[in-house]
Amino acid sequence: MTGRKYGFLAKLDFDKLPVEQVVAGLAQIGYQAVSWPLARFDPRSTTAAGRQHVWQATRQAGLAVSEWVVQQDYVHPDKSIRQARISLTQNVLRAVAALEAGAPVNLFTGPAPWDRAAPRLGKDLTEGEAWDMVRAAFDQLVPLAETLGVPLALEGVFGHLAHDYYTTLELLRHYDSPYLGLNFDPSHGLLCGNDIPWCIRQWGKRIHHVHLKDAVGRPGLPGESFIFPLLGEGEVPWPEMFQALDEIGYSGYLTVEFESFTYYRQILRNDPLAAARLSLDQLRLLEAGQRS
Repeated sequence: MTGRKYGFLAKLDFDKLPVEQVVAGLAQIGYQAVSWPLARFDPRSTTAAGRQHVWQATRQAGLAVSEWVVQQDYVHPDKSIRQARISLTQNVLRAVAALEAGAPVNLFTGPAPWDRAAPRLGKDLTEGEAWDMVRAAFDQLVPLAETLGVPLALEGVFGHLAHDYYTTLELLRHYDSPYLGLNFDPSHGLLCGNDIPWCIRQWGKRIHHVHLKDAVGRPGLPGESFIFPLLGEGEVPWPEMFQALDEIGYSGYLTVEFESFTYYRQILRNDPLAAARLSLDQLRLLEAGQRS
């Protein structure tokens, strides 16, 4: 494989396994990093010693942490709920800074379309009201990230206020902070018709982290309007995407986010390490396609 550094987002059924088993398994498969979801470092349910254990176990396995995935929804009509989510994110930033891990914190804007309690843009609140809520959140998060030295990586997600190149650009332009960058996930931009390699060239150094996930379909409901299939099975132009990353000199981690859930259940039988192994095999073939 090339000199690219690959990680795997430890969701799926990894949460049922001890940290040591997760990182040992990923390292044995050939990954260089792990992306930890919130449950592994949530200040509400973990101690400082527990978070330190996660960080130390990761390093002892020879892996890095590619990102800390927080992903709170900052669009909600109830101000107390919004502030609770902002406060959680702030506490996560402090916890991550204490570890001195250096990895970005993955955020999104909301509202999350898979949450039935989330407001619907244009019906429950206006787009302008939603932007005011998101800016009010980032007005608190960006200065704290700058003070702590913890990079933020905003991810545009289908159905959210920030969901593609142009809507994420709106937020990043508003702050123009070196500590607020992008978690580039090609699947969401592709669903919205974005030119993936062009977007990468435009973002350049503002890309703090990359997710690897394929997609086919159009914006709407997952499973009905679109799916996230196996890597190479969708419409992401992988050779051109890798080339664009090379052109901008991206040297950070590329983390697989496995969301082919039907395949995971029916074929892989809920085995997260099998999903990780399959994904790395697919990446080897996609890289070979780029070189041919």
